[in-house]
Amino acid sequence: MRPSSSGHQLRLPGLIVILAGAAFAPNVARAETPGAQCLEIADVEARLACFDHAIGAAVHGGTAAVSPPSAVPKPAPEDVPVAASPASLIDSAWGFLPDSQRAYVRLHQPNYILLGRYTTDANTEPYQPLFEAFDEVADFKNVEAKFQLSVKGRLLTTDDRRWGLWFAYTQQNQWQLYSPDISRPFRETNYMPEIFGSFRPGVDIGGWQWNLLNFGYTHQSNGRSDPISRSWDRLFVEAGIERDNFVLLARAWTRITEADYEDDNPDILDYYGHGEITGIYKWRDNSFTLMGRGNLSTGKGAAQFTWASRPLLGPLRGYLQVFTGYGESMIDYDWNQTTIGVGVTLNDRF
Repeated sequence: MRPSSSGHQLRLPGLIVILAGAAFAPNVARAETPGAQCLEIADVEARLACFDHAIGAAVHGGTAAVSPPSAVPKPAPEDVPVAASPASLIDSAWGFLPDSQRAYVRLHQPNYILLGRYTTDANTEPYQPLFEAFDEVADFKNVEAKFQLSVKGRLLTTDDRRWGLWFAYTQQNQWQLYSPDISRPFRETNYMPEIFGSFRPGVDIGGWQWNLLNFGYTHQSNGRSDPISRSWDRLFVEAGIERDNFVLLARAWTRITEADYEDDNPDILDYYGHGEITGIYKWRDNSFTLMGRGNLSTGKGAAQFTWASRPLLGPLRGYLQVFTGYGESMIDYDWNQTTIGVGVTLNDRF
């Protein structure tokens, strides 16, 4: 038996009525949708608050009385989460962060090894008496290795970490690695222990932040006996300011004078001067430093440039060091030379 076509004829008018009603009353349907009016609000936070209010009212069975955009409460400034600014380079390096450990040991100056360091003028003069005494010939090569080890540790600090008492130890070695005919000796080893106080002033100076003030005592020597013994003791003060990824350090010192008969290098200030300035710049995980020091009255001094690349293998970074002037090491305090070395480093100063 064929189905009657009357069923189709009965449904069609109803469908037409429904479609017509939807076409001529879009605003009615939209008004009945919880939160539809919120779509007109431009402010994101206000729009979200409007939706929360409208949907909440609908869920609880009430009518969503949606407030106009101007009446929707905005979150108070203190309620809006603000991304924490990154810690400053100085704060991170010197433990000024409030959650830093009270007592701990960390890297200090760069810890590096230059697998090849070339000098324009190898210094053999201080060693001549020794070679003459042992009837040997000084045959130092212009290419050698050089490395440095440096750590520091905080002994005491205040609860807010703005004050601290530190010790530090830095050792630098020049190694005649490529001189097998003289048994590859360490040409020079320098030892530098320090003890000092550290303070965070936290002062704004024209857009720069003065975040570091160190003051203390430094001993530096090569641990040798005459005629190649070199040493001196200093009191120093160091200030550090920073801005974004740039740090500027200025250190001044005064020598603790020794008795004349004990002084291995009485004229050392003529070459090292009374202070030094160092700039450190971080860029895309590379680190660049430029140091300058000197004595204006004698016209003698030194400059050093370094570059530490981004990490290449684990924490190891490529390292380039260029030095020119006097005093690359204690034995060379009065020796003028230019050196360039390439190797790897674990860290830079910041």
